[in-house]
Amino acid sequence: MLFDTHAHLNAEQFNEDLEEVIARAKEAGVTNMVVVGFDRPTITRAMELAESYEFIYACVGWHPVDAIDMTEEDLKWIEELAAHPKVVAIGEMGLDYHWDKSPKDIQKEVFRKQIRLAKKVKLPIVIHNREATQDIVEILKEEGAAEVGGIMHCFSGSAETAKECVNMNFYISLGGPVTFKNAKKPKEVAAEIPLGKLLIETDCPYLAPHPYRGKRNEPSYVKLVAEQIAEIKGLTYEEVAEATTQNAKKCFAIN
Repeated sequence: MLFDTHAHLNAEQFNEDLEEVIARAKEAGVTNMVVVGFDRPTITRAMELAESYEFIYACVGWHPVDAIDMTEEDLKWIEELAAHPKVVAIGEMGLDYHWDKSPKDIQKEVFRKQIRLAKKVKLPIVIHNREATQDIVEILKEEGAAEVGGIMHCFSGSAETAKECVNMNFYISLGGPVTFKNAKKPKEVAAEIPLGKLLIETDCPYLAPHPYRGKRNEPSYVKLVAEQIAEIKGLTYEEVAEATTQNAKKCFAIN
């Protein structure tokens, strides 16, 4: 059993062969996945998928790159969707200093609003972080995000930062990069963070693991992430698959 905690099956890259992709995921042992929406079109599609497939859940929020586009009406809509039984988290939210579409102050404001919303609706949050670690950790602390906790999605920071996030009630989610030969930090995180605080994901269609690096990623490849973590930790693949699935169900409150 495998739980892909962060997939974008709502991306146009899956328009042509979604059924085949889902069939391959099931064949690889993927029993659950969360499809993440981060703007109007992707949230709408995430909800459609969650309603169409029993094993798919939705996460709804606003991406920091597009923070400048988010209105109060969008925030209200996310709050309404949070009541849906298949919505298990708010996000992905956070800060992204790589792209300059949305000014940093607007990103921070939208991030804070979504944390407050998550606390109001009592759902965990899914954090997107690109080149903004210090500011993200500060905002999580200032806003009391530990109250709902959540996931540091596709974590790329240091083991020290990961431990700091674990202390704030966050799970550390690892994806394709942990399988890359030159990826020192994710491997250190996999080694040092207790298995009880780790999750696995694909972030498909992006960040495909080795040996598919550079190609379209898909949920079936999450097995390669679990295998790599098992190797790093000196555990069996089954132990990692079982533990990360139970961690995900606990995080998302899925029975």
